[in-house]
Amino acid sequence: MNFNMKEAIEVLERTPQALAFFLSGLSDTWLNCNEGEGTWTVSEVIEHLIELEKDTWIPRLAFILQEGESKPFPAIDLNSHTIESSSIEQKLFEFKTLRTQNLAKLKGYVETELNLESTGLHPRLGVVKVRELLSTWVVHDLTHTAQIVRVMAGRYRTDIGPWKEYIGILKK
Repeated sequence: MNFNMKEAIEVLERTPQALAFFLSGLSDTWLNCNEGEGTWTVSEVIEHLIELEKDTWIPRLAFILQEGESKPFPAIDLNSHTIESSSIEQKLFEFKTLRTQNLAKLKGYVETELNLESTGLHPRLGVVKVRELLSTWVVHDLTHTAQIVRVMAGRYRTDIGPWKEYIGILKK
């Protein structure tokens, strides 16, 4: 088992500032590119991260600690992330604000001797542990950070000509 709370928090604390540094001030063409029909734009990925900060990570942790395996925690809608007429800076600020609040709550749970082996009931996956939920939160951040970079790199896929064979991020 590799999970370490301190290390997990290190990544979770840095994600909002890393994304803000990378995305703030970019042209809409970067923020609105995607990988084709049915895929998310860079901006939509940030909206997705905001929605999960609101209704997934800490709410599910609290649900597990309160309900255990007595009933499944509420399912989430992975496509409920449309935030209209908001600039990328506003979205990134909202993400950072929510993440800061959620990490404060997580640290509060840790101070009260959070049992990482406590279990809850996922509506599709079945029994899950607190450790698995928190590990998934970290990997989820890393996955969407990689997705953002991959989507943006794909914008220049045809423009790099023969160098494409050397650019691993563009290999599908």
